[in-house]
Amino acid sequence: MSAIDWSAGAGMLSANGKQLEWRSFGPAPTDRPAIVLLHEGLGCVALWREFPAQLAAAANSPVLAFSRAGYGQSDAADLPRPLDYMTREAVDTLPDVLNAVGADQYILLGHSDGATIAAEYAGRIEDHRVRGLILMAPHFFTEEMGLREISRATTIFETEQLKDRMAKYHRDPEAAFRGWNDAWLAPGFKSWNVGEVIDYWRIPCLAIQGAEDQYGTLAQIHEIETRSYAPVETAILEDCRHAPHQDQPEKTLAAIAEFVTRLHRIEAAEVEVA
Repeated sequence: MSAIDWSAGAGMLSANGKQLEWRSFGPAPTDRPAIVLLHEGLGCVALWREFPAQLAAAANSPVLAFSRAGYGQSDAADLPRPLDYMTREAVDTLPDVLNAVGADQYILLGHSDGATIAAEYAGRIEDHRVRGLILMAPHFFTEEMGLREISRATTIFETEQLKDRMAKYHRDPEAAFRGWNDAWLAPGFKSWNVGEVIDYWRIPCLAIQGAEDQYGTLAQIHEIETRSYAPVETAILEDCRHAPHQDQPEKTLAAIAEFVTRLHRIEAAEVEVA
């Protein structure tokens, strides 16, 4: 699969039979890993807002964001989503995305559902190009408080013009919302648990979560700390809910930039030793 034209700044790539929108920030990936952003359950390229550009500058790294099928201006998703849709995104789609980008090294940075997809990729796919994980508000298992919040989102979508707001960013806001909401609220999803993927990580991880996250408790972060055999750093941010890059952008960017710089320094040292 041929690499995308990074200098174009935006375009469409083919992954798992779908055309997905992408946008690049910063210089093309040459001597530094490309940071690939994986959005949350209702996100897309545009909803990262200023974060990708800020991240590219703060970490002095190339950054690429893309919208999964069913989000933003990407092709429609096949609905209803199966209960293992995050696993399928990791195993069936993300490999094609990384191959299309064509970088030699990657850091996967995910938020919420996107963090879970990144975590699953690292635990299920042997890909030596991936050198680090940055997980913001990841989910490894369901929690009652999170399911209640997702249920409340249904009412907001139906009664508080959330659909109209989502229409500014998604080609089909109804499908984008239902694909996420219906999967999480399906009866069988209560027993969903992918914590075992952490056992197979062999790369460093930075886990970031807001202390007041309304969708998940710190038990999600503790799962990483107790299961990972690879190095783990955590940043628990006060006065922060489910979106650290929005609620505490400066602290989030600083933590990520420090992590990425350290990874780059380690990689450079290993090359010199070799």
